[in-house]
Amino acid sequence: MQPAREPLKLGLFMPNCSNMYAISSWRVIEDEWTWPSNLAIAGAAEEAGFDLLFPVSRWRGFGGSTDYLGTSLETMTWASALLARTSRIHVYSTVHVPVFHPVVVAKMGATMDHLSGGRWGINLVSGWSREEFAMMGMELLPHAERYQRTAAFIEILRGLWTAPPGRFEHTSPWYRVEHGVSLPQPARAPQIANAGVSDDAKDVIARLCDWAFVSTPSIEATPAIVADVKARATARGRSVRAAAFPFVLWRDSADEAEAEIARIVEHKDDVAAQNWLDGLNIGSGSFDSFTLDMMSVGAGAVHVVGTAEDVALKLKALYEGGLDAVLMVFQGYLDDTRRFAREVMPLLREMGVSAPAAGVGAPA
Repeated sequence: MQPAREPLKLGLFMPNCSNMYAISSWRVIEDEWTWPSNLAIAGAAEEAGFDLLFPVSRWRGFGGSTDYLGTSLETMTWASALLARTSRIHVYSTVHVPVFHPVVVAKMGATMDHLSGGRWGINLVSGWSREEFAMMGMELLPHAERYQRTAAFIEILRGLWTAPPGRFEHTSPWYRVEHGVSLPQPARAPQIANAGVSDDAKDVIARLCDWAFVSTPSIEATPAIVADVKARATARGRSVRAAAFPFVLWRDSADEAEAEIARIVEHKDDVAAQNWLDGLNIGSGSFDSFTLDMMSVGAGAVHVVGTAEDVALKLKALYEGGLDAVLMVFQGYLDDTRRFAREVMPLLREMGVSAPAAGVGAPA
């Protein structure tokens, strides 16, 4: 008899960047990216029983009339502050591999593990925005090499977090660590996620990560995408969990919800959306099937739209399609987090999808 599956973990893809919910000028909350706003949203999420908070990491915006994600809070600092102001919810940092040395990240991560009682995790991004790295005098590596470097980065993190002090060694084309030591080591092994969707990325996830952060164009496409990355891990004698970032919007009727989507698309920032899509596709072609309209709402997130019941049923379908967590994008994070707790979470509990009681979340 197979053990019962864990409930779907509920998380937020947090608005630590400007214009987070859409590449559009429609109903943007101008100060949503600020620290007071993020702190209030995190508090509401924890009170409601959410499990996870993930940030976006950006170093510059994507131009156009919105300069999509152009103003942002750096995510190691952000996570440390949120962990100090919360007590249960798990908080991740999103880290660009080329920007930080893994020895530094190992120390920072272990510090956050200790100050939070084991609630910190890391989402590693191999890097794809040529303009961001040019600003730092860095060149974007060929696609396959980016993930080879990410694999080395993870091996160094895990080595420093687990090996006897002074006994860890690493040599690769990207890093050299001699007599590696980083104390204190984490009390609880931090969870490592990767957001890549190419074959190179999925192989790194299968070998080394705990979470696959997948992009899926539709609910119907999700099972095959999730099954692929989980099968790659199984073939290596491992298991990984899968998360996606749905754009979640609900109204009293499905027609009202779809009308709101149409208004978002009507006001889309074509320049920023094209820049975003072009950047994601560099060297991989992973987003060839996505249109500018799809990108403008949630930046490529799968759409979970309708009434509250529709949203619950669609989240259930994603769960049944193999997802272990959803990191939701909301149009207005603070209000929608509270509304979701009142209007959607009870339905998910009735369906046996999410944890049975608000305020008691499962550990990540």
